[in-house]
Amino acid sequence: MQLTPADTAAVEAAIHEAELRTRGEIYCVVSDESGDYGETPLAWAAGVALLGPAVLLLGGVHVAAPDLFGGWSAAQVSEVAEAAARKALLGAILMQAILFVATLLVVTIPSVRRALTPRPFKRERVRRRALEQFAAKNLHLTRERTGVLIYVSFAEHMAELIADEGIAAHVEPRVWDEAMAALTAGLRRGAAGEGLAAAVRQCGAVLAERFPADPDANPNELPNTVVVLPRA
Repeated sequence: MQLTPADTAAVEAAIHEAELRTRGEIYCVVSDESGDYGETPLAWAAGVALLGPAVLLLGGVHVAAPDLFGGWSAAQVSEVAEAAARKALLGAILMQAILFVATLLVVTIPSVRRALTPRPFKRERVRRRALEQFAAKNLHLTRERTGVLIYVSFAEHMAELIADEGIAAHVEPRVWDEAMAALTAGLRRGAAGEGLAAAVRQCGAVLAERFPADPDANPNELPNTVVVLPRA
């Protein structure tokens, strides 16, 4: 999923129109993916590798020691048992190594890696990168602390809305639910541009009600462009 030039133009037009009615600032950032989730392949590979001994047992491999009452001496029993145990241990280690490498190669595939990464972990990574962008784009430096960041991460199919403290003090978090619902609806149907533009318009309505434009001074403190980030 990505924004087309037409999508970008529509979103930027929606930002411009919304900011004409408010002292607030709306800023949009989209990203292909918010993290590489390099921990996921390693975690799955290590977990599957622990199943090595179980795989050997299910495959019928077992360790047997000679019968003490079959004419074997204690030294012979010890020697044979040690050799059998060593063979079984080496087999388990080899199986674990094979399982580790095979799982690592499979889970490294981007689509598999994303599917096997727990959703709360992806949510935390998206939230963290949204906060990074909020600070990096200076949304906290607007005159009345009325910046709103809408952040979309396509690979995770997730979005975040962050309002600066000047807005948060007057607007309850649930007020933004309609904007986020419009955005996620667009993402689900593959119309990211439409969803993002709808979210911008909804945010503009909220800001216009609580922070109406000042006819004498309503500067555009942040660019209305949509920022597209490379894959993290």
